[in-house]
Amino acid sequence: MSARILLLGGTTEALRLARRLSPEAIYSLAGLGRVPDDLPCQVRVGGFGGAEGLARFIREQGIELLLDLTHPYAAQISHNAARAATLSGVPCWALRRPGWQAAEGDDWREVDDWAGLMAALAPFHRPFFTSGREPLAHLHEIPAHQHWTVRCLTAQQGVPRAEVIGARGPFSLDEERALFARIQCDVLVSKNSGSASTEPKLQVARELGLPVLLLRRPQLPTVDREFLEPEALWEAL
Repeated sequence: MSARILLLGGTTEALRLARRLSPEAIYSLAGLGRVPDDLPCQVRVGGFGGAEGLARFIREQGIELLLDLTHPYAAQISHNAARAATLSGVPCWALRRPGWQAAEGDDWREVDDWAGLMAALAPFHRPFFTSGREPLAHLHEIPAHQHWTVRCLTAQQGVPRAEVIGARGPFSLDEERALFARIQCDVLVSKNSGSASTEPKLQVARELGLPVLLLRRPQLPTVDREFLEPEALWEAL
């Protein structure tokens, strides 16, 4: 496709697609992680100012197609993208990555929000959080009987009953096994991102017979075209 493309990224699939785009395309990142400097397309970092700001950017830059390849839990960005496409009169295509499915022997329990997660965690002693940065805002609320391990993109000083690990995946199966053995967790906390690159932790939990608490996926907006696989989206381009 020769249309001028704006790609909203931040996921592994988005980066792979960005590497195949033309110099006229724009790859947009929120700026929370590493910013690639080796892409053939243009790179933009930072927010737009909501749906209206994004629509204004689309018009100013002459964007003809908006691609939403953000994280399945980045619901606000996806809603802004759909709204901005409508306001600016351009089509919006989105990658809707399927979630993980429990296998035989899995003990998966879904929760809706932080309050539900805390209630579900009450019986456990050493939770391992792989659900992003949100636990960092609650380190002062750790129950007296618990010790938390939190893995997110950037490390920070922990508290007496928490360890914060700064690391970027993907992580191999052996790396995850070694980490689980070291921290001696008794429950895994995750988002159902559906990414193959972060799936080894679920296999280790399965091997150890550990329960997994999953934050339920948010509802995402309907857009002009939705794809389950990145290659199908690329072929449509």
